[in-house]
Amino acid sequence: MLSIGKPQIQLLEKLCNAMSVSGAEGEVRRIVLEEVKPHADEVKVDALGSVLVRKKSTAKKPLRVLLDAHMDEVGFMIVHDDGEGFFQFETVGGIDPRHLVGKQVIVGKDHAVGVIGAKPIHMTTVEERTHIIDVNALRIDLGPEGKASVGDRATFATKFKIAGPSIMSKSIDDRIGVAILIELLKNAPKNLELCLSFSVQEEIGLRGAKVAGYHFNPDLAIAVDSTPARDLPDFNGRENYSYNTMLGLGPAIYMANSSTIDDPRLVKFLEETAIKHKIPYQFRQPGGGGTNAGAIQQSRAGVPVVSVSVPHRYTHSPISISRVEDWKNTLNLLHNALKNMTPDLIKR
Repeated sequence: MLSIGKPQIQLLEKLCNAMSVSGAEGEVRRIVLEEVKPHADEVKVDALGSVLVRKKSTAKKPLRVLLDAHMDEVGFMIVHDDGEGFFQFETVGGIDPRHLVGKQVIVGKDHAVGVIGAKPIHMTTVEERTHIIDVNALRIDLGPEGKASVGDRATFATKFKIAGPSIMSKSIDDRIGVAILIELLKNAPKNLELCLSFSVQEEIGLRGAKVAGYHFNPDLAIAVDSTPARDLPDFNGRENYSYNTMLGLGPAIYMANSSTIDDPRLVKFLEETAIKHKIPYQFRQPGGGGTNAGAIQQSRAGVPVVSVSVPHRYTHSPISISRVEDWKNTLNLLHNALKNMTPDLIKR
C-alpha cells in the first residue's frame, strides 16, 4: 500500500499555495513539470497549457488508460483600475459572493497582498443587509501604492496547513488530484500504458480535458477530482439525507452527475477493487456538479469513463477541509485498480 508521508504533504502544500486561476495555470504547471519529467517517457505541454504525460508499458497490447486532474482553481480577474489602489474584478469559476467581503487575496505574479472591500455594515441600509452583495459593488484594495494590470488573476491568500487528521487550504479542488496523479506516475504499473492529463480550465467548462482526451485517444479514462461533502448537521435538526459525500468514508466513486453517466463496468470494478483490498469507499450521490470525465467521454468516438474524488467541505471558498486518510485511500484505490486492469475490463 502506498503511504502519505512528509514528501507527499510537502508537495501538496506547494501545489495548494501556488496561484493557478483558470487560464493562468503557470505556477502549478511548473511544479508538475519538475515532478513528472524524471519519471515519464513522454511529456508535452499542449496548446491550451495542459501537461500531457505518457508512461509506456512492457505488455504487448496494453490498455491505454487516461487519468485526469485539473490544475486550475477558482479565483478572480482584474478588469479595471479605479485608481488609488482599488481594482474592479470579476469572478472566474463558481464563487459564492457571500464568501468575499473582507477576505485577503493575492494578486498577479508577484502575489501582491490585498483585501476585498465593501461598504461597512454601519453605513448600509436594512435593505442592503438582506440582499447578497453584488460582485460589482466590491473592489480589491491593494493600498495606494499597489499595482496590478487588467487581466491579472487573483485568488484567496489562505495558506495550507495540517490540523490533526485534516488538510485545510484553498484549492484542494483539485490540487489533491494533481498530487495523486504525480504519485501514481512515480509508482506506475507496467501492465498498461499510463496517460496523465494535468488539465487547464476545468472550472470554466472542462476545456483542457476535452483536448487531452482527443490527444491520447484512451481505451478508458478516470477523472480524479475533489468533490463537495455536504455532511454538516441539518440546521433544522433533521437527519441529513442530501450529504453528497462525507469526510472520513474514503474515495467517492461517481455513478452519475450533470456531465456524465459513469460507465457501470468501471464503477463495479472500482467497488470490487476497494472490497478486495479492504479500502474504505463511498458512492457519491448522483446529480449536480461535473468533472472532466464529461468532456473526455465525448472525445473522438467516445470513451468509457468514471470519476473518483476525494471529499472536501466548503467548496470554492477561501478554505476547504479534507482528511489525510481519504487522500491516502483514494491513492491506493486507484493504484490497485490500475495494477489489475486488463483489456477484458471493457469487453465484458
